[in-house]
Amino acid sequence: MSAGLRTRGVAVRLGTTAALAGIDVEFAPGWTAVVGPNGAGKSTLLRVLAGLLRPDTGVVELDGRPLHRIPALERAQRIGWLAQQGDVTGELTVAETVALGRLPHLGLLGTPDSGDEMAVARAMALTECASWAQRRLLELSGGERQRVLVARVLATETPLLLLDEPTTHLDAPHQVALGRLFARLARGATAARTLLTVLHDLPIALQADRLLVLDRGRVAADGPAVDPSVQRALEAVFDRAIRIDVDRDGRARVELRFDDR
Repeated sequence: MSAGLRTRGVAVRLGTTAALAGIDVEFAPGWTAVVGPNGAGKSTLLRVLAGLLRPDTGVVELDGRPLHRIPALERAQRIGWLAQQGDVTGELTVAETVALGRLPHLGLLGTPDSGDEMAVARAMALTECASWAQRRLLELSGGERQRVLVARVLATETPLLLLDEPTTHLDAPHQVALGRLFARLARGATAARTLLTVLHDLPIALQADRLLVLDRGRVAADGPAVDPSVQRALEAVFDRAIRIDVDRDGRARVELRFDDR
């Protein structure tokens, strides 16, 4: 079920801004958190990896094939995508919204079968939104709505998941629950997925298998959160406003620095 994704010399200009410059990265099964300050190129990179934005130079490959040459339907069956601002009508129920994740497998005129219904049920259970399956989106809070949108992309059951700010609007318990879910999805014994998340919530990002630290469109560091070079890069790109430490259990922790830097 795993999917291999890589970029070769990817560069993107947005107007006069170099949003990405010479990105060479490869993603295998596991959870990668893409982090960095505002304007670092995080969302642009995810859009390029999803095939929504063609790079000006360089190429994205999915399992060795240029992404832009893979038909859109096949890409949708391989790549699950959650935009930073999810766009669905508030008139739909939770169950109807999550079921939209099955469209790449069904097409517009397909009839859901028991397998599709089970995929939707699994996604709602994983995101703890099954109890409001018949409520309409317009009746939900921002955090509840975000959990539904995450469920929609999980319902695709694609081997590759690209999630842009999935913890937006979530309270601390549900941020933690989502982080634990990402770890389970990425490290599944029988169906490990390739999971990329753009995150501003650094305590959640530090739980990922790998951090890809971006700064001004370039890779500043790439590796596990316990790697000292990654920690130094994180502190640097955030202008020393944070401090990264590793606790006695070997886990990376972040704290804000209010002292004079």
